[in-house]
Amino acid sequence: MKKMLFVMNSYSGMRRANRYLTDIIALFNRADYEVTVHMTGGQGDAARVVESRAKDMDIVVCCGGDGTFNETISGLLRAGADVPVGYIPAGSTNDFASSLKLSGDIMQAAADIVEGEPVSYDVGKFGDRYFSYVASFGAFTKASYATPQNVKNAIGHMAYLLGGISELSQIKNEHVRMEIDGQVIEDDFLFGAISNSTSLAGIVSLNPELVDMADGEFEVILVRAPRNLTEITECIQAVQAQKYSCAMITFQRARHVRIYADPQMPWTLDGEREEGHECVDAVNLHHAIRLVQRVNRDA
Repeated sequence: MKKMLFVMNSYSGMRRANRYLTDIIALFNRADYEVTVHMTGGQGDAARVVESRAKDMDIVVCCGGDGTFNETISGLLRAGADVPVGYIPAGSTNDFASSLKLSGDIMQAAADIVEGEPVSYDVGKFGDRYFSYVASFGAFTKASYATPQNVKNAIGHMAYLLGGISELSQIKNEHVRMEIDGQVIEDDFLFGAISNSTSLAGIVSLNPELVDMADGEFEVILVRAPRNLTEITECIQAVQAQKYSCAMITFQRARHVRIYADPQMPWTLDGEREEGHECVDAVNLHHAIRLVQRVNRDA
């Protein structure tokens, strides 16, 4: 039998995946997998168990939200384990899964892993941490990690939006200098993201035609602090229309970004808090993971 490590965050989303646990394991057993189940016990636990056990497995599958997936791939990369990974998205937002059109149906997502094939994707490295789809700062980023899990479970994705709205009155512009593949950009910014995704916190959506999650490059989005109501309106219209040619928005692709900022300015990596850095590098790791997915499944 093939060996599978199945890592599950039973608190993700509205805990909706919990009722399917026995059905998921039975499905994998019928597909000739000997399944080792690990229920996460707190932040960092998924990364630790994956790092210690992945090399003994034929596949690692995680069930949870973007944070659980982040920890899973972090464990794989730290272990240097060339093992395919499966993802059953069961969180509140699931930006990474949405970008890849992974099924939001728990059992269908599990079946897609059984029937799927490994596809290579890029991963970001931010300092000594990894991210699957975004490293961001500024407006709305705090809401992704500051909203309590029980609130997310109670009202789902709306918790992020409510958290973002309450944050608006506290937003301060951040002065940031970025060296984007050698080109220097420096200004006061309302929001910034180094991403590999079409969905950022469920709030900002990028045109799928502009994003290739396996091309070895990030999409860098910087929103300059508005100086008047006209600029605010222009920025909102540009984001809604997924057109990033307005004067307030910088949109570039890059393999490597060096960031200089206030060390007190926090970041979020895949929805989890990252402490500030005076100087930090974000590097694209081309084809760093192999995600098992049913390639030909209709969107």
